[in-house]
Amino acid sequence: MLTKAHCSAARASVGRVDPALHDDVIPLSFLLGTWRGEGKGSYPTTDAFAYAEEIRFTHTGKAHLRYDQQSWDAASGAPLHSEMGFWRPQGSGRVEIVLAYPLGIVDVEEGTVTGGTIEVASLVTARTSTAKEVARIERTFTVEGDLMRYELRMSAVGVPLVYHADAELRRV
Repeated sequence: MLTKAHCSAARASVGRVDPALHDDVIPLSFLLGTWRGEGKGSYPTTDAFAYAEEIRFTHTGKAHLRYDQQSWDAASGAPLHSEMGFWRPQGSGRVEIVLAYPLGIVDVEEGTVTGGTIEVASLVTARTSTAKEVARIERTFTVEGDLMRYELRMSAVGVPLVYHADAELRRV
């Protein structure tokens, strides 16, 4: 379970006044903070890869969490992927996620929060005229204390829904 110290540290890291955590966000408060770790991935259209990653969940006192993810090549340190957006708890164990990717893609996902497990899937994925086609994304997150594991499945560029990446991160 996330302690008040974790919440204070997460708020202090963004350099703002310490707003109170919105009541609606309490079911997602176990995500607050900075998470770092490593993962691996593959896709039928690419070579297998290893990456390092940082995910940050912060709040502003409003009824959502801000999400910022960045990954880089584990060997060279070259930037790989990033996404940012908002996680919006909806009560009764439901969550909505709105994400933007610098690839020209926007994804709206919805799903459930049960204890430390979050299961979400795309409702709508939109793209610019130059972005690659992404039809669906599914994610499973499991958080146990200061350990986060996730798996991402994706359907893109004509490939049906398959495993794409997984990682293990620790709260820092």
